[in-house]
Amino acid sequence: MTRIASVQMISSPDLAQNLDRMRHWVTAAAAEGAELVVLPEYFCLMGHRDTDKLAIAEPIWNGPHPPDPVAQPIQAALAQAAQEAGVWIVGGTLPVQSPDPERVFNTMQVFSPQGAWVAQYDKLHLFAFDNGSERYDEARTLCRGGPPRACQTVAGRTALSVCYDIRFPEFYRALGRPDPLDLIVVSAAFTYPTGKAHWEVLLRARAIENQCWLVASAQGGIHPNGRRTWGHSMVIDPWGERVSVLPEGEGLVIADLNPVQTRQVRLNLPALQHQIVSLP
Repeated sequence: MTRIASVQMISSPDLAQNLDRMRHWVTAAAAEGAELVVLPEYFCLMGHRDTDKLAIAEPIWNGPHPPDPVAQPIQAALAQAAQEAGVWIVGGTLPVQSPDPERVFNTMQVFSPQGAWVAQYDKLHLFAFDNGSERYDEARTLCRGGPPRACQTVAGRTALSVCYDIRFPEFYRALGRPDPLDLIVVSAAFTYPTGKAHWEVLLRARAIENQCWLVASAQGGIHPNGRRTWGHSMVIDPWGERVSVLPEGEGLVIADLNPVQTRQVRLNLPALQHQIVSLP
């Protein structure tokens, strides 16, 4: 068994406040016995304008020396939180500098319980949406990242993904070959209308298709900038059942991942063995 925690936040335009809330929830999750803690997309900042993230973008850190607390305060805070709590942290996303001064990478990082850098993933799929009352175009301030990334954590082979990625099943299929995934991580700040319509069905579909556990960490409430995010952070088992969910507000979703259940699902329904990689 591996106990994991999904943190749901309502991040603000105040970086210091958001980092304090991150530390609070990581500490609380560790006190509940969590070994791996997942943070939501943009846990460090939900600004008044899309361009606000440019002002706090950091140079990337990938070890071996500790991150610079002056030049890389967000990454330093994540590494320190992981070490002090003695847990794995999947650090939601933070803005990382790119060659384009007007755009950044939306970067997810993984830290070990020793505070060491383990892996990073730059968000590949950039969200666009316009329903007449809400309009988003991430490509205006974000650089497209990639490639898809999986790494080894205490929960086994772990796929890293961010928000809009969840709409692309081929993304996870690629990560699940040749070795199947044990856990899919999704960090998100889903809009309220798209979340209400599609969030849960997409998450459950990805868990069912890959016959693995899935943990989703989301922003969940009304933010100081006026935006409302869907929330519903949750853990889903390899059969596609919700194990635990937090509809709205800050808090934790905690669940125990059972590898025996994963093996049983794959034994009963050997769908992964029946994949046709290249259709005739």
